[in-house]
Amino acid sequence: MARNIPIKVARARLDMTQKKLAEKVGISRQTMNAIEQGDYNPTIKLCRSICGVLGKSLDELFGEDEEHEEDEKNAVG
Repeated sequence: MARNIPIKVARARLDMTQKKLAEKVGISRQTMNAIEQGDYNPTIKLCRSICGVLGKSLDELFGEDEEHEEDEKNAVG
């Protein structure tokens, strides 16, 4: 799983630490770090909570990038 840079960027723009974001969504700072590092796949409920706190859409924070989508299409077809 790839790193989730959009969460880190959105969090930084709000001057919010991993700990503060984690507290707001009800998880540990270690879990938030794992999400940002791409080592943990959050539930859709948790994704929505993170989006709500950061004021972003699911696509903005968790959507596939176009290059990755193109690779998947080529592998299937």
